Amino acid sequence: AALTGVLDDCFCDVESIDVFNNFKLYPRIKKLTEKDYFRYYRVNLKRPCPFWPDDGHCAIKDCHVEPCPESKIPVGIKSGNYNKYSQAANTVSDMTECEQAKELGAINSTLSNQSKQAFADWARHDDAQDNFCELDDETSPDSEYVDLLLNPERFTGYKGPSAWRVWNSIYEENCFKPRSVYRPLNPLAPSRGESGKINNRLCLEKRVFYRLISGLHTSINIHLCAEYLLDEGWGRSVWGPNVQEFRQRFDTAETKGEGTRRLKNLYFLYLIELRALYKVAPYFERAFINLYTGNSQEDGATKDLLLQVFNEIRAFPMHFDEKSMFAGHKIEAKTLKEEFRLHFKNISRIMDCVGCSKCRLWGKLQTQGLGTALKILFSEREIQNLPEHSPSKGFQLTRQEIVALLNGFSRLSTSIHQLHHFRLLLKDNR
Repeated sequence: AALTGVLDDCFCDVESIDVFNNFKLYPRIKKLTEKDYFRYYRVNLKRPCPFWPDDGHCAIKDCHVEPCPESKIPVGIKSGNYNKYSQAANTVSDMTECEQAKELGAINSTLSNQSKQAFADWARHDDAQDNFCELDDETSPDSEYVDLLLNPERFTGYKGPSAWRVWNSIYEENCFKPRSVYRPLNPLAPSRGESGKINNRLCLEKRVFYRLISGLHTSINIHLCAEYLLDEGWGRSVWGPNVQEFRQRFDTAETKGEGTRRLKNLYFLYLIELRALYKVAPYFERAFINLYTGNSQEDGATKDLLLQVFNEIRAFPMHFDEKSMFAGHKIEAKTLKEEFRLHFKNISRIMDCVGCSKCRLWGKLQTQGLGTALKILFSEREIQNLPEHSPSKGFQLTRQEIVALLNGFSRLSTSIHQLHHFRLLLKDNR
């Protein structure tokens, strides 16, 4: 997929983003997400799908998420007493149907034993008005901490009609997309001249929403192609890039040009989230903001690393100008924010319909990360007016949002890094 040159809706070119991401940002972001503060994510994977009958959470091994046993969670992370670890919920129903793929979706729940001080009780809870994702995930008794490093996002064997149904409802129900746009059931099938219609019919904000979702879809597909199950034999699995799978989704010829647009949307999403990180830097630069795990040395190092990331982002010249995105009157911006917020709530509910727990985990995390980025872009004035030495009702982020924001951006950064490898592999193949 030859993608070069200028992106729509912003003044930047792909090559500059590649160099900036792959050499400056990606290595730092990767290190950051390995820190204790960022590796534990609290999520409720047991919510029923509200939109259609459950097609049986097939017990695919690589789909399954192992929650962390209570004893292993750094005490600092546990805030509140709603954290009961239930054994019963983990008994797996009979799994004849999916014997073959059983391993892949499994979630690994072991948590490291370092007994750490508890994460401060972040009682400064978000102004509920501003939650872009379902809050239920944080406080529900069914929520459990998951160690993201033990549950990497990769190919799990979850595909076909049930996966398409999830993506289609995200596009259809939740997009501001005009009815006239044809959307194939199979996302791999090229669509009929979508781009022309979309651009003429939709004002920028609405087009933005569609492109963000498409960018997320692209990013997730790149991870699945890059971490594909290539071989399973003699008790060991081999994961690696699957060039064939990549071409099927992104090659210009094989997708009738659709692939290039999918990739452009990934870069677009990257720039939007990058912009949000740029905008939120002052929030974290205040001295009292502490990425607390109870190990003060480690916490200091984590914060330093985060501030280094912000410095790199500041130095990057090609930011997306979100002014163009949320132009219009104040009132319009307010209704737009509300509309985006409801769409994201809805998307996080649709994620409860994902049959594979590992995919659901990463789907929820990345949706919340994007929702948090939009919340930041909509809160520019509140962030500018933050008091230097104390928390403020005007704008705050929960631990959950912070973890989702940085891990979500890390996935995009990883996609752009993986794209570079696919380009090299495709060159070799020719």
